Amino acid sequence: MSAETFTIRATTPADLAGVDALLAASYPRLLKADYPPSVLVTALPLISKANPALLACGTYYLAEEPDGRILGAGGWTPDRAQPQLAHVRHVVTDYRSLRRGIGRAIIAHALEEARLAGYSRMECWSTRTAERFYAAMGFAALGAMEVTLAAGIGFPAVRMSCAL
Repeated sequence: MSAETFTIRATTPADLAGVDALLAASYPRLLKADYPPSVLVTALPLISKANPALLACGTYYLAEEPDGRILGAGGWTPDRAQPQLAHVRHVVTDYRSLRRGIGRAIIAHALEEARLAGYSRMECWSTRTAERFYAAMGFAALGAMEVTLAAGIGFPAVRMSCAL
């Protein structure tokens, strides 16, 4: 299939079950090569669920086939403290649909929408798995970090940034 066989649209709260299913099916398979089981056993239950507020914010998107099958999701939100900064949010591609340009299309759309909204810089807290993908999209690694998912549960990540 070519990139023309999917469209990108903003999510709505009605997409919750579909995005949950995508995250739950894809994250375990995509992350297992780069994270030990001791990290995944605590992180996956927390990161494999869609955030209802994010689905309703207007800047979170999904890629879907004409029949409605969700192929990927991701988006951006403004930084609360820095007015020119936006953040990439909860990106995932269906593990069965890698290398079709889905993630690239979602991120390109998010970057353009953030730029048009007046933001000058985008940051992401990339998984180890996606670091090369974000570098190919123009992001530079700023260093390793740990994302606190819940009390006592950290997730190793890479802080990355790009100009819009």
